[in-house]
Amino acid sequence: MGQNKQHIALEGKGLTLGYFHQKSKKEILSDLDFQLFSGELTCLLGPNGVGKSTLIKAILGQIKPWKGEILIETQSIENLGVEELAKRISVVLTDPVFPGNMTVGQLVALGRTPHTGWSGKLNSTDREIVEKALSDTKITYLRNERLSEISDGQRQKAMIARALAQDGKLMILDEPTAHLDLVNRFEIMELLRDIAAQKGKAVLVVTHDLDIAIETADRFWLLNCGTPLISGKPEDLIISGKINLLLPGEKYRFSVERGKLESEIQDLRFEISGPKELVFWTRKAIQKAGISEVKSPILVEKDPFSISLGEKKFDSIDGLIFYLKIQIDPIK
Repeated sequence: MGQNKQHIALEGKGLTLGYFHQKSKKEILSDLDFQLFSGELTCLLGPNGVGKSTLIKAILGQIKPWKGEILIETQSIENLGVEELAKRISVVLTDPVFPGNMTVGQLVALGRTPHTGWSGKLNSTDREIVEKALSDTKITYLRNERLSEISDGQRQKAMIARALAQDGKLMILDEPTAHLDLVNRFEIMELLRDIAAQKGKAVLVVTHDLDIAIETADRFWLLNCGTPLISGKPEDLIISGKINLLLPGEKYRFSVERGKLESEIQDLRFEISGPKELVFWTRKAIQKAGISEVKSPILVEKDPFSISLGEKKFDSIDGLIFYLKIQIDPIK
């Protein structure tokens, strides 16, 4: 019921996309239907080569659909010129190229180009919007720093600030957390979620970072070869098992209990008892070590942590694995 009341910022209807090459043509995606909602952070996930980049190019008006149409707030993108699209869609690419001696403030000001023209002359309103973008991304203190002298995470926030200054209703980001450390990946995605919620923007992120996407996204778009685009809340897709469409073959599965991707457990012949979380990590370590059978039962205890195997006792998983490997291959 609530979804029907959401504002649709972007919509695809019966979309078929592909490329012409000399006398042949190659279809990439077919019969896609999707909706992108204002106020939501949506993550587009799928294996390499499935057509994510092709879909983004179509949304940006860079390639024309073979069939169907893409609407931005009920208007077909084919009826919108390049300048109008630039005012409505802000884009952050994976590896943008900017002069290293450009300052953060100058970069963010470039976001106003669709509104000022190539003269780049900012009026008082433009300057206020640039300052607000710096403030909203919490990088005002970096205004005069050169891009070559700040961290990757700070540079990515500056790119997001530039997109904010552009003031499009729709923001598209291609792998914004690539090359960032764990903390910065979370910070960037949390920032994008806040922007969507507080600014009422529709934010679409192309990512392979499933764990962080689950923690931050309001909605997933799943793309896989030979299947329609699947849209839904991450939690719905996990509970229904549709999240496993992202995984090739049967080697991996998404654990509903633990909320993460795991190797499928293969015929492990050993018994472990103890606190649930300690049993889980001990079992995982034994599995990774390639050990499928342990003849004696294993007991894991905590406070203090210890592992018992028959009369043997170990104070670390590392010690247990070392012992088990010696038993399997004494020569080593």
